[in-house]
Amino acid sequence: MNRSILKFFLLVTIAVSAVSGFSVAVGGVNGGSSFVIAQKFSSQQQSSPVAKRGDMQMGKMAKFGIFSPAVYAAKIILGQEKLNKLRGKGISLHSQAIGNFCEWSGAYHLRTRLVKLAKTNGDTLGFLV
Repeated sequence: MNRSILKFFLLVTIAVSAVSGFSVAVGGVNGGSSFVIAQKFSSQQQSSPVAKRGDMQMGKMAKFGIFSPAVYAAKIILGQEKLNKLRGKGISLHSQAIGNFCEWSGAYHLRTRLVKLAKTNGDTLGFLV
């Protein structure tokens, strides 16, 4: 019973995020999506968060992306500890795949750049919330 309720909330969360993320704005850019306008204003209002003494963060605050609702649902269903283990395993496997590709292609000197690019893309897509 409890799992079915969590699955229902996961489905509702994904549906709501998909609907509100790309709504059509009246008077938007050529009558298009308000997503472009929201991104334009959010990039102008960014400020770097100040870490207080005693706060432990791995980096800056993660961006909200298209996969963020799924990550929040996984955090509720799995719990923070299990999600972090799963996320760490996925990052490890992806880094190994990047290393294997760089070794195979003869471009091992690009491995660090590609891993950093993967982290940036994961943050933009919302995997790191």
